[in-house]
Amino acid sequence: MSVKVFETQEVQDLLKAATNIDGSNGNARLKQLVHRLLGDLFKAIDDLDITPDEIWAGINYLNKLGQDGEAALLAAGLGLEKYLDIRMDAADKAVGIDGGTPRTIEGPLYVAGAPVRDGVSRIDLDADTDAGPLVIRGTVAGPDGKPVAGAVVECWHANSKGFYSHFDPTGAQSDFNLRGAVKTGADGKYEFRTLMPVGYGCPPQGATQQLLDAIARHGNRPAHVHFFVTSDGHRKLTTQFNIEGDPLIWDDFAYATREELIPPVTEQAGGTALGLKADAYKDIEFNLKLTPLVGGKDNQLVNRLRASATA
Repeated sequence: MSVKVFETQEVQDLLKAATNIDGSNGNARLKQLVHRLLGDLFKAIDDLDITPDEIWAGINYLNKLGQDGEAALLAAGLGLEKYLDIRMDAADKAVGIDGGTPRTIEGPLYVAGAPVRDGVSRIDLDADTDAGPLVIRGTVAGPDGKPVAGAVVECWHANSKGFYSHFDPTGAQSDFNLRGAVKTGADGKYEFRTLMPVGYGCPPQGATQQLLDAIARHGNRPAHVHFFVTSDGHRKLTTQFNIEGDPLIWDDFAYATREELIPPVTEQAGGTALGLKADAYKDIEFNLKLTPLVGGKDNQLVNRLRASATA
């Protein structure tokens, strides 16, 4: 079907009626967004000659995506979350903000409610015979490079099976296994005593992997550790680092890798004295630098639905 109908008065009237764009009631911003996105979809149907079969296949796919609870995972896998970071990077550049720890995607697997401890937190609550001990430590600094006291550093990562607590399909982990929060002291230092994570893959039967398979892409991430850092007078930092040496560092299906976010991994001894599961352990120093408020406000807070639990 090679006909073009998008520009006809009938379709333009339909678009206005469907979105109530000229109505005086309703959410004006939402109407603006729906009008633009629905119009783009109508035009794409014309331009790409999308068939009714393809439209209904897409609608059925969206139903499965919702049933699987994978919309946020797909947003990462299709680069939408990375695109938002690119825009925020550009906005920072436009107002002269630089020098902070680079942001990167949050991902869909954060859980609010981890207990906040002073300075140091051991977060390997559950035994994992396949993961060796890891210490993650560093200093939180402000824009002037001085340590920031009272900053809350949150950390979360996967276990040796590539599963996150709270979302583990095997049910084998406590809610806050490999999740924690530390409040810095006057020296700005934080430390997490944990286990070495591995990367993960999208659920093989899920909607995200279904789409990735159809466009011949894998759904795997390198081993990584997520962070939130919050502090009065600074903007919230959302970031993560990748584990040095992982073969997927530059082939991350979620596009989260940044050159500055691959800290070196060193071998250390003395883990027994730290309460670790073995004397030999891996150590990663990951220093964090915050950025100032913009016009007295934190313009990089992101409101989104997040899981929560009670420790």
